[in-house]
Amino acid sequence: MSATLIRITPEGILPRPKLTANLIVLVAFDRDGEGVLQAAFEPREMPDERRAIATARMLSLSHAGVVTWRREANVAEGIYGEPEVLYMAGDVPDLD
Repeated sequence: MSATLIRITPEGILPRPKLTANLIVLVAFDRDGEGVLQAAFEPREMPDERRAIATARMLSLSHAGVVTWRREANVAEGIYGEPEVLYMAGDVPDLD
């Protein structure tokens, strides 16, 4: 059996640290046969802003629209901040 150590201070048990990170996402869009925008692929998580923007620029040449954004996220708790667009080109639906 392994023991779990809990640090207790005079004020009580220390809270868990927040597990927040910047989540960077990229998605491209194409129009279907009726002209409606559809995601060309599932949203992709990108490793950093530079690569996200470079990839979005490249994809904008072959898709109706592309957007990459970042937001602060605590994935473990399902909490996401407001998206901040890093790059957008062409036709892109609202990010709601």
